[in-house]
Amino acid sequence: MRRETLLTGGVVVVVLTMLIGATAVPGALSEPEDNVRESYLDLRETTIEPASVDGQTVTLAIDARLSHRGGPAENVTVETRAIDADTGLVATTTRQSVGTVEGEREVSVRSNITVERAGGYRIDTIVYEDGDRIETGQQSVQNVDALTPAYARSTVAFQRFENAGVPLDSITYRIDGVSDNRTTLNVSVYVTNAGNNPSTDLSLRLRARQADSNVIADESTVRVGQIRPGRTEVVRTQLTVPDDYNYWLDGMLLSDGVIVGTESSPANLHPTERLQENETREQVGFQSSDFEQDRPAEQGMDEPQQTSAEGPGFTALIGLLAILASALLVARRQTNE
Repeated sequence: MRRETLLTGGVVVVVLTMLIGATAVPGALSEPEDNVRESYLDLRETTIEPASVDGQTVTLAIDARLSHRGGPAENVTVETRAIDADTGLVATTTRQSVGTVEGEREVSVRSNITVERAGGYRIDTIVYEDGDRIETGQQSVQNVDALTPAYARSTVAFQRFENAGVPLDSITYRIDGVSDNRTTLNVSVYVTNAGNNPSTDLSLRLRARQADSNVIADESTVRVGQIRPGRTEVVRTQLTVPDDYNYWLDGMLLSDGVIVGTESSPANLHPTERLQENETREQVGFQSSDFEQDRPAEQGMDEPQQTSAEGPGFTALIGLLAILASALLVARRQTNE
């Protein structure tokens, strides 16, 4: 009986010891967690494309690609900042909450930022996990102002030509007539619809701009109408300008009052000057007669003055000689006496 009591007491002591140890060391009795692993997030790439363009702003669509492996990444957030390339100031900032990312996979995080349609920007992409920054990437966009607004887009443009590698003008002309020092030009303009659908109603404004002064000598507006897909339309009009000057023929395509295309070609009407590719070449034959000035006959500035007997200088000389002769005559008489 005593032996059984001792054995029972020993078992109780061992059990109490285990319970005390389990209480003193947290997790000693818990089951091992096989899923606790460190998570890894990498920013693989960032792509940028224009989502929408208007007259003053551009909305950029940004796609940040995250690669994940390891354990779950909790509370993941992607921040995107657009920084002005010239001033270094932050133009705008957006944040996208991704939540928890699990499994070995790639995650696409999309965001849109709107900036002014001017200059360039640096795009910073920052990845946070549970409030800690873990990845950073940078991209840049330049010449944002070169993006065409939606209202100014058109599939119709001035047609470009080449002949044996030599570019030809989209705007051509021929002289229809010359009268009273004025020349009438018959102007032909080639425009092509490069789209897959018929174009909207268009109009063409053409003007003759004097090359040296930029004075508009004449202008005309012609309705183009619709152009079928893949077709070229020849639009013709007349302009009347003064002779012996060179001009730029400026063409503007308009859709609903908005300029959607521009083109300029030279019209050389001066006999010695030529315009080509925005340059002026001048050949001048010097003639001294061009600089002669007709002087009025009554001036006589260069003719020598002639002394007459009635002039004041000659009269004074005669008076002086008379005085000297009288003095000599008086002196002679006194000597004789």
